[in-house]
Amino acid sequence: MQTFEIKEDFLLDGKPIKLISGAIHYFRMTPAQWEDSLYNLKALGANTVETYIPWNIHEPIEGSYDFEGLKNIEAFVTLAKQIGLMVILRPSVYICAEWEFGGLPAWLLKEKGIRLRSTDPRFMAKIRQYFSVLIPRLVPLQITQGGPVIMMQVENEYGSYGMEKAYLRQTKQLMEEFGIDVPLFTSDGAWEEVLDAGTLIEDDVFVTGNFGSHSKENAIVMRNFMERHGKKWPIMCMEYWDGWFNRWNEPIIKRDGSDLAAEVKAMLEVGSLNLYMFHGGTNFGFYNGCSARGALDLPQVTSYDYDALLTEAGEPTEKYYHVQRAIKEVCPDVWQAEPRKKVLTNLGSYPVNASVSLFATKDKMIKAQQTMYPLSMEEAGDGYGYMLYSANLKNYFHENKLKVIEASDRVQIYIDGEHKATQYQETVGEELTISGQVAQKEISLDVLVENLGRVNYGFKLNSPTQSKGIRGGIMQDIHFHQGYQQYPLTLSEEQLQAIDYAAGKAPQQPSFYQVKLELNDIGDTFIDCSSYGKGVIVVNGINLGRYWDIGPNQSLYCPQEFLKKGLNEVVIFETEGKEIKEVVFSEQPIYKKVTD
Repeated sequence: MQTFEIKEDFLLDGKPIKLISGAIHYFRMTPAQWEDSLYNLKALGANTVETYIPWNIHEPIEGSYDFEGLKNIEAFVTLAKQIGLMVILRPSVYICAEWEFGGLPAWLLKEKGIRLRSTDPRFMAKIRQYFSVLIPRLVPLQITQGGPVIMMQVENEYGSYGMEKAYLRQTKQLMEEFGIDVPLFTSDGAWEEVLDAGTLIEDDVFVTGNFGSHSKENAIVMRNFMERHGKKWPIMCMEYWDGWFNRWNEPIIKRDGSDLAAEVKAMLEVGSLNLYMFHGGTNFGFYNGCSARGALDLPQVTSYDYDALLTEAGEPTEKYYHVQRAIKEVCPDVWQAEPRKKVLTNLGSYPVNASVSLFATKDKMIKAQQTMYPLSMEEAGDGYGYMLYSANLKNYFHENKLKVIEASDRVQIYIDGEHKATQYQETVGEELTISGQVAQKEISLDVLVENLGRVNYGFKLNSPTQSKGIRGGIMQDIHFHQGYQQYPLTLSEEQLQAIDYAAGKAPQQPSFYQVKLELNDIGDTFIDCSSYGKGVIVVNGINLGRYWDIGPNQSLYCPQEFLKKGLNEVVIFETEGKEIKEVVFSEQPIYKKVTD
């Protein structure tokens, strides 16, 4: 059985070792992709793989746990060991990772006033319950028990959020109580304030940094911080940023491969590193995160390509070879090999077979919840996707004022089935003028609210805006309207199977489009969304994620594991009134040029 220790060096079986690691998130790709990705990391010259563990995918409903398929962390770690890689796990309840709510589950928000990432007893009780299920699964994977896991994270970039050491200590104690005995660490930016606030160095918890350049300068900051606390630990960058994430309506961010290689070389000369990301993957479903910039929330795209060493689909990039050569220059004895390549496929185009308006089929899909005042998405459902609020307003037979109070994130308002306005952040709550039809006593109101993704980093984690849907109400004239039907639209398999495509077609309204197609051969592919507006694509019951015509991404990645030989079903939920005529597959991703 091997041993791993942190003294003045990292020691594997008592011998110094430099950790050369890469981040691969098991939950951002299919299990069939894991092996190629892990092999290519090993072929790069790495000896370790690192991954976060997102709380919200493993406990999607409070008390209900899921570790199957792409959520099978134990299978991923076991495969890494078979390929010859050590493993660093980050099971902290907050992960950032450009992931929905930084990995925190939406159901936490049902607890009014809960203080996240703190010693709030309600929050710590939820962590205890989650860890009581998660940690026992990880214990046998530790190097102390013959597994490949050498380190685990207590909290992630806590110094960029808080300074409550008691919270960090209670989290550490829970991990140890449930059986973690490998070295623990924290990771923070490499400057004094965040290291001081976010570490547990006084409790002998190893300190790592997160940065992507100025390697030697950042190493000096970290070394000085450790020495002031009497530590002579090795230097490690836990997130060496080799690319960056992307947001809607912003240009794709790229990093030059030779520039990265020079910085990687400099980092390896002074310590160890974990390349973030080695293979980014995809934010399938509704799990994309959101940035906070001042008052604005800026949702991130479905693709998590990250301009990493492997593309979203897993193809080695030029950057891969630049970094591979840099590793060899500093560590000439590492094993390296040619990486495995990826073949992408154009599967052709297929016509839409049927379509129906959401408003026409809503009662077939979802049992409406009737209340006097609107419920938030967390109160009425699981907190993800969309919420449709329907109401009948009194027709006063002259123009009336209407406004939606306190809603997140994107609000589309329909009067008698006709689109009246789309409001988003800066304009939610603006007053509209409405009027009903002359022959009707009531006005039909439908409000579709989309959760674009909760913030994953910074001061807004505890903001009321992280509760999605309508929190305040809807006002007609100057009074709050009472009486709503609410439809949580999560695009679950059960909901999709209940769509009645014969209920009524109305392309100008939010609509479902069904494509049935026969495939003789399957392969990794992209669905071309460049002629669509905004919405979601579901392939054989699996939600590929969001598309949006504002760019920069104009396609969605579809791994071959989501397809099958024979009959396939593609369902597109389009919200912008663009009639969809066909599904087009492409052998490459499609982008729209966006300028700042």
